[in-house]
Amino acid sequence: MQWEKFEAGWRLPIKSWCAEVEPGALQQAINLANHPVLEHRVALMPDCHVGFGMPIGGVIAAKDALLPSAVGVDIGCGMIAVQTNLPIEKLRDPRLRRDIQDRLKKFIPVGEGRSHRSKQAWQGFERYLDENGQVADFVSELDRQNLGTLGGGNHFIELQESDQDLVWLMIHSGSRNLGTRVEQYYQKKARAYNEKLGVRLPDPELAFFSVQEKDGKDYFRDMQFALEYALENRHRMMDVFKQIVSEFLPEAEFLCEINIHHNYAAKEEHFGRTYYIHRKGATSAKKGEMGIIPGSMGTASYIVRGLGNPESFMSCSHGAGRVMSRTAANQRLSREECDLAMKGIVREAWKTASGRRGKNAGQRLLDLSEAPQAYKDIDEVMQAQKELTEIVVRLKPMSVLKG
Repeated sequence: MQWEKFEAGWRLPIKSWCAEVEPGALQQAINLANHPVLEHRVALMPDCHVGFGMPIGGVIAAKDALLPSAVGVDIGCGMIAVQTNLPIEKLRDPRLRRDIQDRLKKFIPVGEGRSHRSKQAWQGFERYLDENGQVADFVSELDRQNLGTLGGGNHFIELQESDQDLVWLMIHSGSRNLGTRVEQYYQKKARAYNEKLGVRLPDPELAFFSVQEKDGKDYFRDMQFALEYALENRHRMMDVFKQIVSEFLPEAEFLCEINIHHNYAAKEEHFGRTYYIHRKGATSAKKGEMGIIPGSMGTASYIVRGLGNPESFMSCSHGAGRVMSRTAANQRLSREECDLAMKGIVREAWKTASGRRGKNAGQRLLDLSEAPQAYKDIDEVMQAQKELTEIVVRLKPMSVLKG
């Protein structure tokens, strides 16, 4: 742990594995420390940065309550990684990696608003609709078309080389538009519920439901459905990824698979009692549990094993964490320095930043918001959480396909 604070007037202490927490994220943590339904502490992971309502890289324990904003809009966003038997020499040729990447783009829709042309079949849709009762119907035609698609922003598909000289496949994605609609619908209901009861909150964004109330039960059920959808979404893309790698390298074998969330709430036992643990931009790290902590698109990622540290509610970081906002990265970084950081990695060209212009009239800014310089040093993040998780495998990117 880097530091602990418990100031006069706070209900709970803040325990941080992040040495320097930006002012906005710290204020959000203080708001959580004064929330009426939280217990024990507010835990901040080393990748902590400002979010909506609750900081990204935050973990809290709620007693019989759920906070939609403490899960966020990207419900079930997470990672999937697969180890292969392929030695990295098999993919040293950048032309082969480019061919694989071009093939991926043909079968996996990539980017915001990109989906399959036809609806995708999955028994989870029908099961959810059968059980959904009278709650708003979140399953739309868009959700059926989005299943098995990457999305945009910081989502990615990567070929990785391990420190054991083996190739790994890795994907970062979530529940797509479905999670956003679930969160927005229930956030409005939670705020109305708190206003009706006259609950005083340190921030209206931290509205909550009682799990005993119908809306609380409905939110938990619909959040769970979004988690299942996100898990299936990653699984389907990984199946395509494996098939494409096998087309180019028929000798490929896929030895293990890890598929995890980092935006969710779960009913768990801690300190002898049951709580709803909310992990927003944080990963479960129970003792012996396997996890994935990605860096940026140009730096290392890690396969880890949890140490089950109770002080963090058995959690660890979900990645490197941003050190620059997207706007700041686009304004401050240059193509030259970002190209240098990505040297040797097969990737797509930098896109144009939507609606952003430089100082000169008509000059369009490049979208450099996902460049390595926009993120914290992943090795420093790993060092800061060495009491939360242990490194099993270190990975480096060989090719990167961003959303």
